[in-house]
Amino acid sequence: MNAPDRYERFVVPEGTKKVSYERDTKIINAASFTVEREDHTVGNILRMQLHRDDNVLFAGYKLPHPLQYKILVRIHTTSQSSPMQAYNQAINDLDKELDHLKNSFEAELARFQRSF
Repeated sequence: MNAPDRYERFVVPEGTKKVSYERDTKIINAASFTVEREDHTVGNILRMQLHRDDNVLFAGYKLPHPLQYKILVRIHTTSQSSPMQAYNQAINDLDKELDHLKNSFEAELARFQRSF
């Protein structure tokens, strides 16, 4: 079969960085991040989190090709912040939100199991 192996969608090849950064040479405070082995799920969540930041003027992502397992995230910020700061803040905020969601779910599950 011509389809690539399933593990290629998730496993980052040896010697490849998970996230790479490229500064835009034409627009001040703009950059592109390439995130390997991710898809629309992470791209859309990250984009929405970046839009919550008041210092972010533009945030978007795209998948270059359906058989290339990476997303390109583009960020343009005000002079008060840099794209790298906005990206790191968004990742940290998402990490906190997901921890809170996990803890809330586990607490409710434990409460539900005690009732039986």
